[in-house]
Amino acid sequence: MLKKLLAACAAITISTSTLVTADTLDEVVNRGTLRCAVVLDFPPIGFWNERNEPAGFDVEYCKDLANSLNVKVELIPATWSERLPLIVTGRADVVIGSTSDSLERAQTVGFTIPYAVFVSQAIVHKDSGIETFEDMKGKTVAAGLGTVQEQWYEAYANEWGSDWKYQGYQSENEVFLAVQQGRVAAGMTGNIVAGPIARQYSNIELGPVLPFTADYVSMAAPRKDVSWLNYLNLFIHQQVRTGRYQELWEEFVGGEAPDLRTPGVYY
Repeated sequence: MLKKLLAACAAITISTSTLVTADTLDEVVNRGTLRCAVVLDFPPIGFWNERNEPAGFDVEYCKDLANSLNVKVELIPATWSERLPLIVTGRADVVIGSTSDSLERAQTVGFTIPYAVFVSQAIVHKDSGIETFEDMKGKTVAAGLGTVQEQWYEAYANEWGSDWKYQGYQSENEVFLAVQQGRVAAGMTGNIVAGPIARQYSNIELGPVLPFTADYVSMAAPRKDVSWLNYLNLFIHQQVRTGRYQELWEEFVGGEAPDLRTPGVYY
């Protein structure tokens, strides 16, 4: 009887052990490589440098995360609309791609605490006549597909009734080019991008700061992988505590890094 009981217990142990799978943290360490997705048409946060190598704030954040794990980094270039699918399909371990968290998105992927914060601003063609957000009524306005600027603008513009026009583009580079060529009157992006783009093109000017809420951006990871999300949260805390967050902000954006704490919210 005892032998039968021991045999049954062994069978249960074997069968249940096959159901146990390593979480992302274990997988990354065992693989020896961190697959980190970044958006590379969002300078100075993510871009291709003069040597055609990935560079920018998010790229260095990926490298720092890999270093904390003592693994190599595999950078995966992504468009705005590809960020969440890369996590859902398991092609990336983490997205450090200036992704805004939302309750809708959180039904699909998991989010960390914020690692950066932006505000939205328009860039306008010099002949657009746009000086305020209200001036964008009746003008063709563009943004990258899947960006928060696209979502927020639609919510605001719907209040204007039919007096608004919108054009979505696959990448922000296409948005900037459309403004430069006069195909749209204004493009919407983050404030850290608007300045460099306005300086780059002689016929593009800084437009109004948009009346959207501040954009607190987080890393995205598998929704059910709590241990991996916990590690990422601790990593963000360490970046702030050690001054690395400020160091990267000064290098790629300039000035004092914005406070990551949302007023009235504890992270």
